[in-house]
Amino acid sequence: MRPLRRKWCSPSCRINRSIISGCVFSPTGPLDRDYDDVRRFSDAANAGMERALKAGCKSPMLVCPQNASFKHSQLVAVLGALHAVYVPLEAREADAEKQKKIDKLGIWQRGKNERVMKLAKALEGGRSVARDIGGSDPERMAAQNVATFVSDLFNDQNSGVSVKVISDEATLEKEYPLHAAVNRCAKHVDRHKGCIIELEYNGDGEPDVTLLIVGKGVTMDTGGVDIKVSGNMRSMHRDKCGAAAVAGFFQILSALKPPNIKVLGTMTMVRNSVGSDAYVPDEIIKARAGVRVRIGNTDAEGRMAMADPLCKMKELALKEKNPHIYTIATLTGHAVSTVGPSYSIVMDNGPARNAKHATGLAKAGGDYADPIEVSTIRREDYEYNKGTTQYEDMIQMGLNASASSSRGHQLAAAFLLMVSGLDKHGNDADNPLRFSHLDIAGSAGPYPGIPTAAPIVALAAQYVLPRIKPPKEDEKQEKQE
Repeated sequence: MRPLRRKWCSPSCRINRSIISGCVFSPTGPLDRDYDDVRRFSDAANAGMERALKAGCKSPMLVCPQNASFKHSQLVAVLGALHAVYVPLEAREADAEKQKKIDKLGIWQRGKNERVMKLAKALEGGRSVARDIGGSDPERMAAQNVATFVSDLFNDQNSGVSVKVISDEATLEKEYPLHAAVNRCAKHVDRHKGCIIELEYNGDGEPDVTLLIVGKGVTMDTGGVDIKVSGNMRSMHRDKCGAAAVAGFFQILSALKPPNIKVLGTMTMVRNSVGSDAYVPDEIIKARAGVRVRIGNTDAEGRMAMADPLCKMKELALKEKNPHIYTIATLTGHAVSTVGPSYSIVMDNGPARNAKHATGLAKAGGDYADPIEVSTIRREDYEYNKGTTQYEDMIQMGLNASASSSRGHQLAAAFLLMVSGLDKHGNDADNPLRFSHLDIAGSAGPYPGIPTAAPIVALAAQYVLPRIKPPKEDEKQEKQE
């Protein structure tokens, strides 16, 4: 397949120029090689939209041809174009003229147009929420500001999403002691006080699955007393992209209202500050699950912030129908070193692996241009986290940071399983629970740049989109075809 060159139409182009003043051809390139995937369509649409924006186009029309090899290429192309027109929250709030890059976006495609548009609006709405939270600076989206933003977002009684914010210091210390340890230094500044944001969605009808999702929400990671040096603190306001993904996923639920599904979400908002009241290495802190944890490195704060909320999700899951627990986090530099800057990593515990969950989620993500690599938690990862003296049950981190540790991203996943007590609900338990950890350190997006909102499209593809019936016009067309 010969790639086309991008160009503007000549004056002799047979398109009515009173309607369309120019054309941008943005080719996908070859599509039949072993390594070609549906991202070719999102990349092409994004590049074409960027070119149109540079030319000053305010009402572009996106033409999306069908491709038999890639069933969802049209929706993926629309999402690629929409990524190009996103305007960061700070820019929208600072300058009225920067509220939007275009006035409207037209879509031309053959077949199933209404369904594609409905899904694209919902998915982009979720991605925009995730970008607003994850990409905004550490002051605009300090912990308490995130709580206000999310509460306002779902304030409408028709949203279908309920929100509860836990900021009380005594409650945090009692129910979430590891999160409270990270929060100890930041809590003296009102806007930086940590909080736990709980969300709930109940679709119509009896749920056939319950998702329980915990997202890491570190608004700024200084590294704590193990302070980041050599410029490595830059971009650490993006350490809240896991929690941002939780909010974005609930926005998709709110927009599409999928039936027969229940979703519980937790955003663990906290700032990892450094100061006289900071938590420090060698401290031993008792987790919600009763495990005594010795701190090894204060820069491993993400697993601390999520561990106790994860333990609570475990407790709730035992009472829910067909539960599956997730953690989503920009957790380890090792994830980036392992799979590169464009891919999420998914790791299953035994019950989830038996259900072939990871391969299914990876396929769903691959079909919709939200790629995920599958990794495995092994016995060495559990052994690593065990305490080495009589003082502690577990160590939070060894001598080396996760980025420079062998199996760093797997060690972190095993830590979450063990410190929350989920390791007691594996294949050999009377009440096994499915658990999957998603490390999005590589896939969250470039800095400088716009966050990707990974992995919410993959999660929506797995759990939400199959539940949405096609509009009547699409059903008629499908019957005709």
